[in-house]
Amino acid sequence: MVLKTRSELAIMDHANAIVQETLRMLAEHLRPGISTAELDRLAEEFILSKGARPAFKGYHGYPATLCTSVNDVIVHGIPSERCVLREGDIVSLDCGVVVEGFYGDGAVTLPVGQVSPNAWRLLQVTRECLERAVEEARPGRRLGDVSAAIQRHAEGAGFSVVREFVGHGIGRSLHEDPQVANYGIPGTGPELRPGLVLAIEPMVNEGGPGVRVDPDGWTARTEDGKLSAHFEFSVAVTDDGPWVLGMGS
Repeated sequence: MVLKTRSELAIMDHANAIVQETLRMLAEHLRPGISTAELDRLAEEFILSKGARPAFKGYHGYPATLCTSVNDVIVHGIPSERCVLREGDIVSLDCGVVVEGFYGDGAVTLPVGQVSPNAWRLLQVTRECLERAVEEARPGRRLGDVSAAIQRHAEGAGFSVVREFVGHGIGRSLHEDPQVANYGIPGTGPELRPGLVLAIEPMVNEGGPGVRVDPDGWTARTEDGKLSAHFEFSVAVTDDGPWVLGMGS
């Protein structure tokens, strides 16, 4: 696990601030009738205007700036002109940037217009899973404490957590050790130390935890076709407690 200095964390805070600004800008444009390709263009233009570069585009051959995962897509949905959002959809917008060699990474799942009560509850619970996991990102806690907080809250609400995809450390690489699962046992795993940065990203399914991947090799869907939600923060472990990078003081 690579621990960051305070000056390195400041750069990562700036990178993640651009991520969060991008996601807020996209939320303002989100409406029925917009394509995920148009959202991707807006994101890339915005990121470049901030002096950063998209982190995902070209990563292992990924073709876009955003991952846009609609309804039953869990993660890694590829933006497309053919994917036009409709009233009642939910869409995960996952965004990464690079600033001065350091990465920022974040995601939010948003409603398109009016959504069903169960879709809205799924969004609320998944965001709460993230908040509970962030609270565990403190010196002396264990990685399993972070993971267990996600699983406990999601399953307690009657949902399931995705096991095939996980969060991760982040810094000079988009993906660093350790892996941050969305399930775990409290008190187990590596001890968290100041300077560690974790991209914590609950992926919560309305139905079962099963996953299938489309022939494109990227788009991961729920096996049962039910909804999935995804939220993500990059969080630094500090002596003063969890620091959600990019979210201001």
